[in-house]
Amino acid sequence: MDGLTRSLFVLKVGLTMRPKNPPDYPDDAIAEPVHNGRGALSNESSRFDSERRIRTTDGWETEASAEPSEDDELPPLRTTLTRDATRTILARNTSPDVPFDRSINPYRGCEHGCIYCFARPTHAYLGLSPGLDFETKILFKPDAAKLLVAELASPKYRPDVVAMGTNTDPYQPVEREMKITRQILRVLSDFNNPVGIVTKNHMVTRDIDILADMAKRNLAEVFLSVTTLDKDLARTMEPRASAPHRRLDAIRALNDAGVPVGVMTAPMIPGLNDHEMEAILEAAAEAGATRAGFTVLRLPLEIKELFEEWLRQHRPDRAERVLSLIRQIRGGALYQSSFGLRMKGEGPIAELLSARFGAAVKRLGLNKIRYRLETLRFRVPEEARTALVDAKRDARQMKLL
Repeated sequence: MDGLTRSLFVLKVGLTMRPKNPPDYPDDAIAEPVHNGRGALSNESSRFDSERRIRTTDGWETEASAEPSEDDELPPLRTTLTRDATRTILARNTSPDVPFDRSINPYRGCEHGCIYCFARPTHAYLGLSPGLDFETKILFKPDAAKLLVAELASPKYRPDVVAMGTNTDPYQPVEREMKITRQILRVLSDFNNPVGIVTKNHMVTRDIDILADMAKRNLAEVFLSVTTLDKDLARTMEPRASAPHRRLDAIRALNDAGVPVGVMTAPMIPGLNDHEMEAILEAAAEAGATRAGFTVLRLPLEIKELFEEWLRQHRPDRAERVLSLIRQIRGGALYQSSFGLRMKGEGPIAELLSARFGAAVKRLGLNKIRYRLETLRFRVPEEARTALVDAKRDARQMKLL
């Protein structure tokens, strides 16, 4: 048998012996334990991973104990912070169904842990899981304010509203110590560049001094996202966001300070929280909200499995009905990515939600005032202009060297 024949023989045998179907997962695979204070129940591999992580057991951890002790409890999952050495801070958007073209996200990942968060799949680009990794492994941008100064001072920059909270929450718990969002607001205020914020955290009231000052110049608007008034549902669905009543308190405080404030009843999940839509709008209007918006649940990519897993764990009696209703507003699937449909859905149930929202908004007098934040006030502070000139000069000198 010559070399070529031998190679072909080995290749043929190898192909014959290779199983046509991948092996089954081990029989001792078990579910991830439920971690208190976290939204996701698992840390499944992302769509880019060629291998899948499976939790198995050798029996010791599931052995029944006659007298359970505190030692049996799992240690809490700690949040880890990693520096994000990004070189730009303004993200551009061309989607036709969102009302802004630029945004800032001081953090990647979000400790709020909202199980439905459409930003979860972005963690896969970092080689991390959209599950527990998304809410426990946070990347922060310490140079955000400095980068923003450079971008706003550039002669190429054209002023418009900068959106914050479009991907991950700018007031998630780590912001309390990092204060990156506060630094960004100071820069935007110095440049007279308008900002629109969406958040689920009462911490936004910490920055009322900056926001109220910007509001006097028609440069700031804030929306609080309120998904439910049921604190038990909120505790499991968005475990580290502010409690519903605290978000309403934030609306009240912002309104009292003269900051235009609205409410987002988002996402509405058919069969789970959609029955609360009118009550949420009423509570927000009473607190001082003058504008309102809503979207329906979006489940792109890995979120479908994460949400279904959460639903069957925390609301097993409603799981099948909720999933069925979601499919009814998504053309038979759990998600639609088409512009115009991904935010509102389609079909009778989606139309009913929109009609209910419109009727409630009209009855409560919401959305009568349309704020058009000011862009004509924009100016580059002299110190920023000088710093930009110095930076360009230094760059030219470095090239000469």
